[in-house]
Parts: sequence; structure tokens; C-alpha cells
Amino acid sequence: MKKVSICIHGHFYQPPRENAWIEDIESQESAHPFHDWNERIYHECYRPNTRSRILGPHHQIVRIVNNFERMSFNIGPTLFSWLENKHPEAYRRILDADKTSLKAHHGHGNALAQVYNHMIMPLANLRDKKTQVRWGIEEFRHRFKRNPEGFWLSETAVNEETLEVLADEGVKFTILAPHQAEAFKPLDEGAWQDVSNGSIDPKKPYRCFLKRDPSRFVDIFFYDGPISKACAFEDLLSDAKNFMNRLEGAMQEPKENTQLIHAAMDGETFGHHKSWADRALSYLLFTEAEARGYRIVNYGEYLEENPPQAEVRLKAGENGEGTSWSCAHGVRRWKEHCGCRGGGPAEWRQEWRKPLRESLDWLRDELAAVYLEKAAPLLKDPWAARDDYIRVLLNRTEQTIRPFFDQHAGKALSDEERSLCLKLLEMQRHAQLMYTSCGWFFTEISGIETVQILQYAARACQLAAIVRGPALEEQFLARLTKARSNVELFRDGRGVYEKLVKPCVATLEHVVSYYAIGSLFDHYALHGETLNLYFYDLKVLHRRKEIAGNLLVHFGRVQVVSRVTLEQDEFIFVTIRIGHYDFRCSVKRCAGVREMEAFETDVFDALTRMHLLEFLKKIDDTFGVSYFALKDLLQEDRTKIVTALTKTQLEKVSNFYERVYEENRPIHAIYNSVNLPVPEEFRYAAEHVLTKRLNEALQSLAAQGFSLRKAAPLYHLMDAAKAYHVEIQKKTAAHFMACETAKRAREFAKTLNPDLLRECIYILKLSRRLGIEFECPEAQDELFALQHEWRSSPEGVPAALFSHSAALLQLFSRLQLSTHELKKFFSKAENV
Repeated sequence: MKKVSICIHGHFYQPPRENAWIEDIESQESAHPFHDWNERIYHECYRPNTRSRILGPHHQIVRIVNNFERMSFNIGPTLFSWLENKHPEAYRRILDADKTSLKAHHGHGNALAQVYNHMIMPLANLRDKKTQVRWGIEEFRHRFKRNPEGFWLSETAVNEETLEVLADEGVKFTILAPHQAEAFKPLDEGAWQDVSNGSIDPKKPYRCFLKRDPSRFVDIFFYDGPISKACAFEDLLSDAKNFMNRLEGAMQEPKENTQLIHAAMDGETFGHHKSWADRALSYLLFTEAEARGYRIVNYGEYLEENPPQAEVRLKAGENGEGTSWSCAHGVRRWKEHCGCRGGGPAEWRQEWRKPLRESLDWLRDELAAVYLEKAAPLLKDPWAARDDYIRVLLNRTEQTIRPFFDQHAGKALSDEERSLCLKLLEMQRHAQLMYTSCGWFFTEISGIETVQILQYAARACQLAAIVRGPALEEQFLARLTKARSNVELFRDGRGVYEKLVKPCVATLEHVVSYYAIGSLFDHYALHGETLNLYFYDLKVLHRRKEIAGNLLVHFGRVQVVSRVTLEQDEFIFVTIRIGHYDFRCSVKRCAGVREMEAFETDVFDALTRMHLLEFLKKIDDTFGVSYFALKDLLQEDRTKIVTALTKTQLEKVSNFYERVYEENRPIHAIYNSVNLPVPEEFRYAAEHVLTKRLNEALQSLAAQGFSLRKAAPLYHLMDAAKAYHVEIQKKTAAHFMACETAKRAREFAKTLNPDLLRECIYILKLSRRLGIEFECPEAQDELFALQHEWRSSPEGVPAALFSHSAALLQLFSRLQLSTHELKKFFSKAENV
């Protein structure tokens, strides 16, 4: 007899955050202490779900599991690409989890495909709908090496035309919210029953026949609304047993074995929105559900075993635009002021949404006209080429680009024509990205999500200007003036664009300036003959540096090639550093070696015989009056350079605090002797000095194997902090100790060197004595995996290791790993 089935679905997605010109995410201060929000959410959610902890009765880790093996999930393609590049191990574990699920669920995988860049499908034109689905499916095939059965719709936004596109592309099913259903009836006969109040039974699938062709259909699962809401917005995920109780409570009596109890929510709920919720999920999926006699399934498996017995009719929505899970007004949240919003002052309004969408719709159509005009003479079918461009996006190499053009070119293309085609296709890619749903979801047009989609619009306009002339951007900005901002500083969409988007725009000249200024510094990584700068290759053809008084002049010639569009050009530059902090870099295209040599002679002759102002005027006459300064660099580069520039000054400040601290130690003692608080000025110096010395002492101790016999200076530092009533800043120390523990655990897993065990124990003992708390999931993962390997292949464990079993057990205990299985392993080995 079959068991009642349970399925939990996670929609894992983050809005694209990459700078549209460098294809990388710049530092985001709001994500501190992480580099950016993707990194923060990775550490809080994505990584933990690939290695989730199941705790025993004594709060020790008894299992480390991959939640993706037992949950249904989809991962946004743009997020998945980021994971592949930044965290390949987590990426691989997600792919492996789907392979595992295929075996466990009779050929049905847990992973679903998704709309490529989270576009609201009902509001897209038909051509974009098709591209979004085709890109989403091809991206899925590329990663999972199979066809998707199911397809997640952004914000579960759906209308009739969206379903038609899904059916055309072979999608079997999708997942919707219960309030999106209007009525249902049995497949064979019977009257329609109204469920427009959200009362449709979510415990079975439904078949939705297409109106234009009733022989075609898409099957639909409606998730359990109350349970999903309790997971996402209440505290249901704080306890796995309560979670299971809630799922049980949703079952009908008698408990038919064909029932499916399922919930769907943002995947980020499991760890990012709800701390430690990944553990509640893993306990439910790997322990509690099975213990109570329930079966974990995925949607594809359940659908094969239980084909729909009822037909559903979806709500048409206003003007046939459909409905969604996150807007009570259909899909109006992504096109006008409807009352749905994020945070911000209550008086802020969202009338800006309508003119923003209208402006982008106008731009989309203009870009389409440019695309057809320029691509038609070169490509057999420009729109088919756009749909197939996803193959290039997934692997930007000549091995992919060459067959792409072999298939789609209408004639033999020159290098310039291939570059033109790639510019046009990139223009169309950004015309897709500018519709990412997050741009309308929140409260204010100057929010980072809306600025991001305006970046994509700006990049599309820039590419259009390159291939046909600068006509679109100004007209686009004129339309954006109708999108009123709630912030007086910006006034409207044009103000947002000019203040927050324009400074991000990069050209090949910008790329040259990144190198030309950065290469002035010895610490800077941009040295050598060929450099990779973001998505550009920069080849240094010539350079020369000279110093005259307080001027440093750097002259050079470089070739820049975009790995995205294959656009390339040669430039000459002159960078002038005046004194310590003043920089200016002039860049211009180079017509050839003779021109460069003539400019070089002029520049360095002028350097030796002219005053500063005359020299700068000479540069302006040669290169033009526009130049790049430090403020024009990307944030990452600015940070590196400013850090280098201020290093000496910061060292002086630090040395000053050292003197204040040392010279006033007797005063500290006087205050303490009479039970008076140490003055704030002295305490500030003491905090800085003691924190610095703590970090330096830890690094010194690390070089000595963290021997506790040599740790006395650290204890003295902590005693001094207590005496002066200051709190040493321990974040840097905690991070350092966590990294050192992880490094030794990794090395031990490779070498089984017992000295590394002892050093890990020393670090953990020391951290406890110093009151420095840190998590070390990497060390836990390494040792837990090693234990599993030993249990599977005990003959591979060196005999010498058994003499160190006590140290290994102690380390397991200090890392909160259960020692039960390890003790059994050692006991069994001793009795053999």
C-alpha cells in the first residue's frame, strides 16, 4: 500500500546584480560583512542547504545531508551562473542532488526549469515569452543534462498565452497559488465548481486545457497556501516536528494514499529569511516524515503515478493579463500603482511603475527595429538566432561561437560582422534583462533593483548607439521623466538614471583607464603583457614611466578585446600622478605605431620643459579635455588604490595610538586603583592597540602550530582589556581562527597527519579561553565526510591512526560532531 506523499518546493532566485558592463557584482555595503548580497545569501542559504545539519538529542551533528536531494527546486538561471563561477563546489552538489533524485524517483528529477531572467510573463510580448522559456529550458539542459518536466513561472504569473508557450515547448506542469484557480470539474463529466476564493483542493494535480486548442494542456499543482504562508511569513520552520504536524493536519480523512501534501515558497526562506530553517527542512525530509510513515516525492514522479482526474480553469485577470502569487490585483504590481509594495515610508507611492514599463516597452520595440535592420543582412533568421544565443551565453568560447555562426549566418561573415552580430545579440539580451521583475516589486524607483534594470536598459541603448547611432537614449530619458520618484533628490526616472546609472556606464576607454591608473601601483595586480580585466582582454603593447619633480607620468599603448562582443581597438594613454592623491588619465584611440611614437615624444619633451599647467594643457590639446580621475574607476579598483595610498598614513595613526597606550599605562593603573572609569580617550587607544596586538599574536602563534604553551601573550592581552574596561574587537580574530581550523582539517583529510588534529584542538581550546566564538562548517564537513569514507572502506585507514583515536574523538566533540559512529568504528576495528 502506498504512503501519503509529501513534497516541499523551493524557488531559489536572486535578481541579477552584475554591473551590466563588466559582468561582475561590485561591492555592496548593505551586505556587510559580505562582499555583496549574493555572497551573503550563499553563506546563509545556498551552501547550508547543500550541507545541512541534522542534530541529535544532545545537539551534536549526527548527519550532514544535501537538502536538494529530497526537495523539489528550481534555481534562477542568472543565479545558477553566478554559483557556477563563484562557488563551483556548491554548484556541483546541487547538480549531483538532481542525479540522486532521478534514481530515487524512477527517472524523475527534483529540479525544475525557470523563466530565464524572472520576467513577468503575462506582461511580455509573445516573442519575449518564447525566448524566456527557450532560454530557461536550454540553460536547464546544459546544466542538468536532461529535459525539464516542470517549469517555474516568475511570481507564478500566468495567463493563457503563457500556458500556450509552455505547452509549445513541451513543459508538462507548473506550480501555482491556490487563489489563481477560478473553477474545476471532473475530467469526464460534471459541472464546474467555483473555487475563486482560493478553496481549490491542493492535494491533487489538475489539467488545464488550452482554449485555442483543447487537445493540448499543461498540468498544474496548486501548493497548499496556508502551510506555504506559515513557512514563509510565520515561525513554522523553527521546529521540524511542528512543521510535520502542520503537514499532517492538512490531510483529509480517510487518509487516502493518493494525497499529495505540498508547499512552495522562496528557497531563500530556508536559511536567509529564516535562520537555520535549512535544518528544520533537512530533519523533516530525512528523518521525521519517514519516521511517521510518509513518502517524500517530487512532482514529476507523483504526476506519473497520479494523472489529473480534474480539469481546472484559471482566473483570466484584468484584460486577460492573468494572476500571480504576490499581487492581490493580478499582475498590476509590475505595471502600475496597485497598493502592493515593499518597505519605505507609508506615504510613498508607486505611480512610477506605469511610465517605467511604458518606457521600457517603447525601448524594447525600438531595439527590435534596430536588431532587424542590422541583423537581417547577416543572419538567416534573427529571432531564431536570438533564441539560440543562449548556447553562447552558457559558454563564451570560440568552440561555441563558431558553430553558432555556422548555423545562423546567412553568408560568410568577416570578423567585424561577427562582432556586429554579437553586439546586436547582446543588445537583445539586455532588452530581456531590463524586464527582470524585481525592478517593479518594491517601493521606490531609485531602489537598487530598479537601478539594476535601468543599467540593462542603458547598456542596450549604448550597444544600439554603437551599431546605428545615438538616438534612443535621449528619447528613453524623456519618457522616464513621467516616472516620479518619491525622493526629491532624484525627482523622476531620468534623475535616477543620470545620478545612479550613468556613473556606471563603461566604454573601452574606461577599461584602459582601469589599467593605466591601477598599474602605477606596485601592489596592483595589473602587470604583465596580457591581462584579464573583467570580461576584457588587455594586451600591453608599449609603456613608459618617468618622474619629474612631484609628477609621475605613465604613457602607453594597449589593445583591448571584449570577450563578450569580440569588439577590439587600440588606444594610447597618458596617466599623470600629481603629488600623492591627484590622478588624471587621458585616453584616445590609436591610429598606429607612428602616431603613438609622435605623441610619446611630444609628451615627454613637454614634461621636461613646461610648467605643470602648460603640460596639462598640452595633454588636453593632444588627447582632448576629457579625462578619467580616481572617482571614475570602479568601486573595487578605487578601494584597492585608496587603500594603497592611505596605508602609510594609517600606519602613522596606529603608531600614535601605540604611543598613547604605552605612555599612559601608569594613568590607567591610577584610575583602576581608585575604582574610577578610565577616560574614553585612553580606552579608545587601548581598544585599538589590544585588538591589533591580538590579531598579530594569533598570526605568530599560527606559525608555531598554535601551541598552547606559547599562548601566554594572548591571555595577557585579554587581562589588559579587562583591566582597562575595553572590549577587544574579535571579528577578525574569529575569522582567522575559523580559516586556520578549516585549513588544517582539509589537510588532515588528505594526509591523516595527527599533528594537524592536535593543532585543530589547540585552536578550539584557545578560542574558548579567549572568548572568541566562531562557526567552522568547513572543518565539520571535512571530518564528517572522512568518517563516512572510513566506514565505507575501513581497510583504507592506516593502522597508525588508531593510536590517535582519542584526539580525533575530542576534535569531533569540540566541533559539535556526534562521536557515536566514530566510537563504534574504532571499537569494531580494535576487535578485529
